[in-house]
Amino acid sequence: MAASLADHRVAVYTGVFDPVHLGHLDVIRRGSRLVDKLVVGVGDNPEKTPVFSTEERVHLVKLVVADLANVQVLPFTGLAVRFVRSLGARIMLRGLRTTSDMEYEFTMSLTNLALDTEIETIFLMAKETYSHISGTLLRQIGALGGDLTSFVPPQIMEALLKRFPNK
Repeated sequence: MAASLADHRVAVYTGVFDPVHLGHLDVIRRGSRLVDKLVVGVGDNPEKTPVFSTEERVHLVKLVVADLANVQVLPFTGLAVRFVRSLGARIMLRGLRTTSDMEYEFTMSLTNLALDTEIETIFLMAKETYSHISGTLLRQIGALGGDLTSFVPPQIMEALLKRFPNK
């Protein structure tokens, strides 16, 4: 008998990932050790204007997780909870950096639970090294010509240098 998706623990980690940074990568690596399969869902936030297109962000995330055999990267649109459900998964993985993240994520997890009572949210605390990193901050630093090497993997640094030339 072939194994079904229900026989495996599948988690989904959604985000904008603009750009994917070392904090995201840490959550992906740690999360991938907890489940049989981790899907990284690259989506959009209507309140943000991304530096990279969805296709570029998917490509960049794939570059930095290529060594993780149980991680898949997919684009999605719409509600994250619907994306999770469409994959047949029942676990959402979220990273927490600060207490303000906790308030936001707590509210979001309760909302997602109201939308789909079969999907649970698992939180991973950011390592102290990464707790201050955000995509917004990195985009600002990049646009102003700051050094991002301690915040992003080399492949992402290369893409950012191309995006923010002459800085």
